[in-house]
Amino acid sequence: MSRGELVGGGPVARGATTGGVDAGDGEGNPSDGWEYRPVQLPGDVSRMTAAVRLAIQAEFGGWELSRVRLYPGGVRKVWLRRRRRPSSLMAEPTI
Repeated sequence: MSRGELVGGGPVARGATTGGVDAGDGEGNPSDGWEYRPVQLPGDVSRMTAAVRLAIQAEFGGWELSRVRLYPGGVRKVWLRRRRRPSSLMAEPTI
C-alpha cells in the first residue's frame, strides 16, 4: 500500500444491532435499507486530503458519511453508507 492510500473494500453487509437501531459504530441493521463500507485513512493523511477523497467517493459512488473515529497516531476509521439498491433494478436473466 502506498503512502496515503485509501484502505477499504467493497460494500459489506453488517450484523443486526440491538433493537434494530444504528449503534453509532457503522454497523447498522441490514434490514434498515443501508449498506456500509469501512475505510481506513492513515495518520499521515491531512484532514483536507481525507475530506477531498471522501467527497470524491460520495460524488461518484453515492456514499455518505456515517461515522468517523480518530485513533492515536492520527489513523481515521470511516464508515460510509448508501441506500441499498432494490433488487428489482437488476435485469432478469432471459433464456
